[in-house]
Amino acid sequence: MDNLCHTLAGAAMGEAGLKRSTRFGTLALMVSANLPDIDVLVFLTSVPAVAFRRGWTHGILAQLILPLCLTGALVAFDRWRPAAEGTSRARPGWLLLLACAGVYSHVLLDLLNTYGVRLLMPVSGQWFYGDAVFIIDPWIWLALGLGVRVARRRGAVRPARVALAVATVYVVLMVGAAAWSARIVEAGWRDVHGRPPAALMAGPVPLSPLHRQVIVDAGDYYATGTLRLWPRLLRFDDDIVPKDDGGDEVARARSAPAVAGFLVWSRFPFWDVTETPEGTRVTVRDMRFVDRLGGRFAGSVLLP
Repeated sequence: MDNLCHTLAGAAMGEAGLKRSTRFGTLALMVSANLPDIDVLVFLTSVPAVAFRRGWTHGILAQLILPLCLTGALVAFDRWRPAAEGTSRARPGWLLLLACAGVYSHVLLDLLNTYGVRLLMPVSGQWFYGDAVFIIDPWIWLALGLGVRVARRRGAVRPARVALAVATVYVVLMVGAAAWSARIVEAGWRDVHGRPPAALMAGPVPLSPLHRQVIVDAGDYYATGTLRLWPRLLRFDDDIVPKDDGGDEVARARSAPAVAGFLVWSRFPFWDVTETPEGTRVTVRDMRFVDRLGGRFAGSVLLP
């Protein structure tokens, strides 16, 4: 999810009563709810971002280490800047619990998207996909944002708790819709082609919880389509997208750092080989993030 969503989740947990457990309670929740995204620093390096993001800082090792690091930093700050007279100092045990809550909320929210999370890093680089909620969801913003604002205005915990409950119910419904959508798409593909797809995705789209973006891996090509859950309507597009993953150029390109890094992340890769005066340009993209301009995410190499 986006960082506004993560921040609102941390703030809502704080306003729901957790901030009262210790000094720096709200700070611990809001920072830890964004802490796994420290991997954005990869953009300052030459490492392909998609090969690193949502991996080391989101996996099981980071889920243990990041809360400890944040707790240590806040305890040190508490000792450096003691609380005002008459107020209690930070409680390390509570800070650790709040930091864990924030980090795990981040990982769970990221798991809802089609982008994916490598939950088992560094033990395994396997990607996990929720395919349930679009990466930017204004309905979650609205629920949590209103809950935090009303809770602060009234000085009460109930609005934030209601907001968290509403957001949780919404997420659970979207997870159920994702599973239902996948079954509909698989059945629809079987009806038309007489065989199951090699893989599929029925992913969320912006703003509309009742519509899904459909991608089907048919072996040597991809089919796309749309699904409306109510009233139910599944439509496959006439055009197909060949994978074009054979040939010597593609085989040579796979070992290039930019392409190899992209393939670490890619779920539905397809290739484009173009001859230029300088050589052969080989580009790989992913069907999940292709727009009319050809795709925002791509790995490319020029072969002499």
